[in-house]
Amino acid sequence: MLTRRQALKFHEDVQKLLLRRYKAKHREWLEVSSNKKKSAENNWPLEIKLGTPTESQAKKQLEDVRTWVESWQSWNGVGVLSWSERRWRTLGTQRIPEKLVLSTPLEVAQWVGEAERWVLAEQRYEDLLSRWPMLTTKLSRYFDLLADYSKADYQRLIDMIKWIILNPESNLYPRQLPVVGLDSKWLEGRKGILTELVGGIKGDISSKDDFFQLCGLKAPPQLIRIRILDSELRDRVGGLGDISVPLEQLAGLDIPVTNVFIVENLQTGLAFDDIPGSVVIMQLGYGVDLLGGIHWLTKARCFYWGDLDTHGLAILNRARTCLPELTSILMDEESLHLHRELWVEEKSPHGADVLPLLSDTEQALYKAIKQNVWGQNIRLEQERITWSFAWSRIQKYLGSE
Repeated sequence: MLTRRQALKFHEDVQKLLLRRYKAKHREWLEVSSNKKKSAENNWPLEIKLGTPTESQAKKQLEDVRTWVESWQSWNGVGVLSWSERRWRTLGTQRIPEKLVLSTPLEVAQWVGEAERWVLAEQRYEDLLSRWPMLTTKLSRYFDLLADYSKADYQRLIDMIKWIILNPESNLYPRQLPVVGLDSKWLEGRKGILTELVGGIKGDISSKDDFFQLCGLKAPPQLIRIRILDSELRDRVGGLGDISVPLEQLAGLDIPVTNVFIVENLQTGLAFDDIPGSVVIMQLGYGVDLLGGIHWLTKARCFYWGDLDTHGLAILNRARTCLPELTSILMDEESLHLHRELWVEEKSPHGADVLPLLSDTEQALYKAIKQNVWGQNIRLEQERITWSFAWSRIQKYLGSE
C-alpha cells in the first residue's frame, strides 16, 4: 500500500519539493526569466502532480485521502490548482485535486519564502543587462550578490564598472578611483565579479584572470616579508633584519644566501634564531609560486615548512612548480602524531585527490589526512609544534648535529 507521504502531496510536501528545485535551478531560471521562448524551452509553466490515487488506493487509505482533498479545498495560495472528477464504482463520483501549475519562477519563490530576494535579483539582472547586454550569460551565477547586496553596494558596483569602461587605461591605484564609497576591503572581496563583468563587457579573453591588467589599473606592489638570519648578510642591506620588500626589489638583491626557509605562518618565521647564510620568507600562502622570479633562490638550499593539513601540503606542491628541489621539513607523520593533542579541524580540505609534485611519503600523508585515516579533517598548525622539537629538526637538516 502506498503511504500518505509517497502518494499524496500535501501543502508541506509541495513546498519541500519546490524548495529543492528552487535551490537547484534558481540561477538558471534567472537567465531565462525575461525570455519567453527560453522559458517555454525550460519547462515553464511548472506542473506539480499531487499524487491522485486510484480507487483501490483511496479505499485503503480513505481517511488520508479525505484529509488531503479537504486541505486543497481550503487552499488559496499562489498558482493554479487543477481538479478532476473520478467516477469510482464503489466510492461514487469524487472531485480530486490533480496538479498545481506555477507560471513563473516568482511563484515558486513565493511558495518557498524567497519572493523578496527573487524580485530584487530579477530587477537588478534586468537593470545590468539594459546597461550591458553582452553580460547575459554571466550574471545568473551571481544570483546571491544580486539578491543580497545593499542598495549602496549595488550602486558602487555599477559606478565602478562604468568608470573602468570609460577609463580603460587609467593606470591608477584602485583607491585613487573617484567612486563613492570605494575602499580596499570592499574591492578585495569583489575582484572576481569585477574581473568577469568587465571582461564580458570588453570581450577580453586573454587577460580575464588579471583584475588589474583587465581594468587598466596599477597593482599595489607585491610585498614579501623576509628575515635575514645572518649578521654579515644584514650588513649588506644596511643592517636590516626584518623587511617587507616588493618582489622585484627582493629579486634584485645580491646576497650570498646558503639556506632559504619558507614558512607558512608569520610567528613561526619570527621565532627563528640566527643561522649562518640563511633567510626565512614568511606568510606567502598559495602565493609561493611568486618565488620563481627570485633567481638567487635557485642557488640555495630551500626548505618549506607549512601546516600539517591538506592545504599545507597543497602549498608545498605548488611551491615545487618553481622550486623543484624544495625540501619539506616537519611535514611528516612523526611530527603529526607527536602533537596529536594539538590537532584542530581543517574546515575545508583541499579538493585534489593527488598532488603530483609531492614525494611518495608526502603523498601518502596527504591521502591519509584527506581520507580521515586518523580522524575527521585533522590539522596541525605549524606554530603548535613544540619549538624545541622543531628547532632540533631544523638543525639536523642543516647538518649541525
